Amino acid sequence: MQTNPQANSDLSFEDFKTEVLNDYKIAVSSRECSLLGRREVLTGKAKFGIFGDGKEVPQLAWAKAFKNGDWRSGYYRDQTFMMAIGELTIEQFFAGLYAHTDINADPMSAGR
Repeated sequence: MQTNPQANSDLSFEDFKTEVLNDYKIAVSSRECSLLGRREVLTGKAKFGIFGDGKEVPQLAWAKAFKNGDWRSGYYRDQTFMMAIGELTIEQFFAGLYAHTDINADPMSAGR
């Protein structure tokens, strides 16, 4: 997600609608990843997972306020934020859950 450093007060209804629907898609995708991931851990298919469900809306708002040059200290439940800024895909999320050893597949930990 590219953030605009200047707030645009001339946002059209169509642009607003597109942005809201995109945010909804990110929030639902993140929540579904959490639910599926938890099920995989509880059924023994994945060994360990910590999920970010319940924090989708504040993390989407944070991603909108985040600008180039800002820094953050990563938190293990920041999956929605990372998805919103385009730094985490669903495939990478599950590669981390299953401890994929390829750094390109699991850039968070390379399976460690």
